[in-house]
Amino acid sequence: MKNILAICGSLRAKSANLSIIENVAALSADYLNISIYQGLAALPAFNPDLDTDDSVPPAEVTDLRRRIKESDGVLICTPEYIFAVPGALKNAIDWMVSSASFVKKPTALITASGLGEKAHETLLLTLETLEAKFGEKSALHIPYVRTKINAEGVVSDAATVEALKELIESFIQTIEAK
Repeated sequence: MKNILAICGSLRAKSANLSIIENVAALSADYLNISIYQGLAALPAFNPDLDTDDSVPPAEVTDLRRRIKESDGVLICTPEYIFAVPGALKNAIDWMVSSASFVKKPTALITASGLGEKAHETLLLTLETLEAKFGEKSALHIPYVRTKINAEGVVSDAATVEALKELIESFIQTIEAK
């Protein structure tokens, strides 16, 4: 069983992205132990002056870095806000730059939004720049996500379920190849 840290880019309590993470957890329960990071909203705004050789980053940042380091992989599922990565998620990733937290870290990215193309491209480029390790199918864009999830939060679109299964398989292969 591989331990995965999931980060939801939406702060909404009942977000479609959280539902997607829960669906991935259910589909991969035999292989992955997915824990959802709850501290995104509590991270302070990125300040490079607090992240130098002479300073200690805020405790919330140190905790997230530790969780990423201790995980076998990271799953990020995010919406797109105004053609961009949500601010809270971007802030968290900015804090990870100097720590090298994502270097060679098996990572899966799902962008699930109304459209989502711009945020998906941007976040994929950012994570690749941080040297996150992606499998061939470890990045998935799910446009019009609300039409693919039922009222109970279960993915009801067969093609999306299959795409999630492919992502999970690719993610597991990436973790095992590490």
